[in-house]
Amino acid sequence: MLNAWRSDVSGRIVARLLVAAALLWPTLGPAADLAITGARILTAPDEPALERGTVLVRDGRIVAVGAAEAVDVPRGIETLDASGLTLTAGFWNSHVHLLADAFVDAARRPAATLAIELQAMFTRWGFTTVFDISSQLADTAALRQRIDAGEVAGPRILTTGNPIFPANGTPIYVRELWKRRAWANDEVETPELARAKVAAQLRRGADGVKVFTGAIVGPPQGVLPMPIAIARAAVEPALAAGKPAFAHPTTPLGIRIALDAGVTVLAHTTPTEGQWPAELVAELARRRVALVPTLTLLEVALAEDRVPRPVVERMMGDAQQQVRALAAAGGEILFGTDVGFIAQADTTRELQLMAGAGLDHRAILRALTTAPAARFGAGARAGRVALGAEADLVLLGADPARGVEAFADVRYTIRAGRIVYRAPR
Repeated sequence: MLNAWRSDVSGRIVARLLVAAALLWPTLGPAADLAITGARILTAPDEPALERGTVLVRDGRIVAVGAAEAVDVPRGIETLDASGLTLTAGFWNSHVHLLADAFVDAARRPAATLAIELQAMFTRWGFTTVFDISSQLADTAALRQRIDAGEVAGPRILTTGNPIFPANGTPIYVRELWKRRAWANDEVETPELARAKVAAQLRRGADGVKVFTGAIVGPPQGVLPMPIAIARAAVEPALAAGKPAFAHPTTPLGIRIALDAGVTVLAHTTPTEGQWPAELVAELARRRVALVPTLTLLEVALAEDRVPRPVVERMMGDAQQQVRALAAAGGEILFGTDVGFIAQADTTRELQLMAGAGLDHRAILRALTTAPAARFGAGARAGRVALGAEADLVLLGADPARGVEAFADVRYTIRAGRIVYRAPR
């Protein structure tokens, strides 16, 4: 998968460098005042749509939102006619990886190279905030700093930094990458080392932790469980700081270890061993453990491994059952694609698979906006189209109520009041 990603990156860079100046450089600099008029506005997942509404933005914040006749548009302000479009809060992708070659040594990479990759992976698909859950903290922090400084157009980045693997548990599918780039070993052998490593990363700017409670190491063992003492030690500093703890569980045992350690977000479903029993679903919901399904990842991986079609259908069905059951029990679903590990940035298939798991357009909008904003500490300023909220916004070409694929039909992405992506006319 990573090889495919690297090949895809190189091809895209050559093509997009030709349009970088026109598409990217105008987005830099201080936030400008902006009026968005005529849109159908989905202010929040559980609120009625506002037909033909107007949003006013000043200094990166929403200062007015309402019916067109109720909002005065100041003279001379930049105005975006959004008639026929649907406006929502900016999307969150709660499972990405900043592992592409373009992000290595991000402090010194050309701004255009970084911006092109960020657009292709994120802002092209409406993402104004992403949670990177395993990369190299030094590079990711440098990239974030350049975005925050206005030097590079891109989404807000949250990160767990380097992952926490069990001893001898570097997953088989990333060993070549870690070796090729001469990255430090991310395995930990004792609780003390796990606690110290996570605490150090938090001090350096990490926004959480990612533990591999079930690491796929290949034959003969298959999946290596993380010792519970190490998982707890890794999770404790993040929870003490009020930050999330993600787990890559792989198996039911991996889920059990994650629960015992206090993990707050499962980064994947676990479809290799069947459907989730009602007792497990109830416990996940009771403990408010969120799930990022990453269903497209599973489909892509099974196709690459040439798994027989009946097995694919069974495993995809089990994964969707896990999503459906947790949502029905009142559990929280977050949207995430694992882009950066897989090359597929297009969100259409993930939307279709989530709909196939029983999530309607409002539930998917919640997974894209209000749920992650609240869970990751930004509920008071993000996730809704509301007075005083940050002007992270998405304009869609169609109404998601008529088909969830509309969430991938992004015409404009607006980050802190600046247009960072506009679809070609």
